[in-house]
Amino acid sequence: MKISRSLISALSMAVIAGATVLAGTTDASAKVRWKMAWAYTSALTGHGDSEKDIPMRIETLSGGEFELKGYEPGALVPAMEIFDAVSAGSIDSSYSPLGFWPGKEPSFALFNAYPFGPDAIEYNAWYKHGGGNELLDEVAKKHNLKILICGTHSPEASGWFRQEITSLDQFKGMKMRIFGLGGKTLEKLGVNSQLTAAGDIYAALERGVIDSAEFSMPMMDWDYKFHEIAKHYYFPGWHQPYSTVQVLINRPKWDALEPRWKMLWETVCDFETMRFITQGEAGNAAAIEKFKAYGTQIHKWPPEILAAFEKSWNEVAAEYYKSDATFAKVWDSLNAFRAKYATWKQLAMP
Repeated sequence: MKISRSLISALSMAVIAGATVLAGTTDASAKVRWKMAWAYTSALTGHGDSEKDIPMRIETLSGGEFELKGYEPGALVPAMEIFDAVSAGSIDSSYSPLGFWPGKEPSFALFNAYPFGPDAIEYNAWYKHGGGNELLDEVAKKHNLKILICGTHSPEASGWFRQEITSLDQFKGMKMRIFGLGGKTLEKLGVNSQLTAAGDIYAALERGVIDSAEFSMPMMDWDYKFHEIAKHYYFPGWHQPYSTVQVLINRPKWDALEPRWKMLWETVCDFETMRFITQGEAGNAAAIEKFKAYGTQIHKWPPEILAAFEKSWNEVAAEYYKSDATFAKVWDSLNAFRAKYATWKQLAMP
């Protein structure tokens, strides 16, 4: 049997192509190249570590086939405009908390952090095994997005104040930078809440544009040096007993990815969730010691003030529940899971 030279050539090319697929192509033209906008400076402990870690892991684990380049806040678009840019597809992805955009979707706050909610372990149990992931995907599709939780961190501090707070009357007229639904809660007590971008908080506090501020957990607050301006530091972080950070991905671009790349993103974000929570738990105690050495006065809210916060929050939650069907759906799912989880929690915890 005579085999033509053209057939031999075709077979040779097929073998080479098959070997290339098995080995993983390094052809530059076959690479996936994405940009990621960051909401926080990469120099920030915690969030910044994740911003650097995610692209490194995506590129390393893909063997260089998936190139992900991160950009500092404002390099592509201002931090508060990230959501629209990713939704429109002008940016492929971002690393940013959903709580920046409750005006887009009130239920986003429940996926990010809400007052008097669960701790990080309980929240992630709901998200991974109680229907939270499916609900988030349902909400994300409405906004042309794929959203992955890609970091969970420890409870936050309640905030920085120039003066010791001894009465609820001191909140009346106070201008405070506070995140998400915590701001809506304090508005019931007379606070003028503002969601100032992270990098602008120090200057706003210094110039008196705001009277007080909360940002994050102690490990991260230290980096922003709020203790240089306000010496009273309050706990617990009733407004954010858990906090998550999300990767936002343009939905058509996500849908076009090969299954292996989708699995890679999900795996990296699961890892990042564990990395972030353990980093915070290890780093916050050390940060508290640094604040004490500096002279910061650390306080815990008295029961009567915490009770007033919780009363205000229940009013806010009831208003959102009545006015937004998606918020109500997510809220019902969370509360149903928490009611079942409470049985285990009461038995398991001393």
